[in-house]
Amino acid sequence: MAKEKSKAEQAGPLATAEARKFVVIAEQETEKKPQARDTKSHIADEHIVYIGSKPFMNYVTGVVMQFTTQGAKELVVKARGKFISKAVDIVEVATKRFLENQISTKGIKIDSEEFKNKEGKQVRVSTVEITLKKN
Repeated sequence: MAKEKSKAEQAGPLATAEARKFVVIAEQETEKKPQARDTKSHIADEHIVYIGSKPFMNYVTGVVMQFTTQGAKELVVKARGKFISKAVDIVEVATKRFLENQISTKGIKIDSEEFKNKEGKQVRVSTVEITLKKN
């Protein structure tokens, strides 16, 4: 039985090296099998907003979009350290200005995490999780 030629081999010597490389990469990508997802954890991760150093309104827009276009019934806003106050402000703006009487605070969870910093020292940092629900 004759071995089937790959698309890169079918391109022949006239094709440029870059084109052959692209075809080989494309073949490798299509051969990869999709990984199975744990659907429960995937659904839970969909409606979480992690607060960081991006501009304030980016997060407010993210929260509003989750409820309006993504159809979220609940959303968790997570922050730690110096971003906790920013998270509180984001939740307040989203609930009192943009989605007034549409969403409310379901619960607030405070905690702390311990990890090693860049210097190898054990550091404890405060965390907050603010859960919002659609009314």
